[in-house]
Amino acid sequence: MLTSFEGLYRNGQIKIGDLPSGIPDGTRVIVTFLNSGGIDLESLGINKADAQILRSSLFTFAEEWDSPEMSIYDNYDAAKKR
Repeated sequence: MLTSFEGLYRNGQIKIGDLPSGIPDGTRVIVTFLNSGGIDLESLGINKADAQILRSSLFTFAEEWDSPEMSIYDNYDAAKKR
C-alpha cells in the first residue's frame, strides 16, 4: 500500500506537514522532489490572454482565500472525518 503526504525541503531536511496516522516506525519511504517552477498553462490549453483574464477575475477571491479562517480547508479530508 502506498500512502502519500506533502512536505517541504529546507536546509537539507524534509519538513513533513500532516503525517498520516498508523504508519509504523521503521517504514520505508520514497521521496520525490517536485518541480517548484510555475505551471505550464500552454500545455493546458491556456494562452497568455486567457491567463490574464483568469488572473483578473480570480483576484477578487484572493483576500478571502488567504484569510486564516480558510485554513480549515488545508486538510479538508481530515476535518471532514471529525
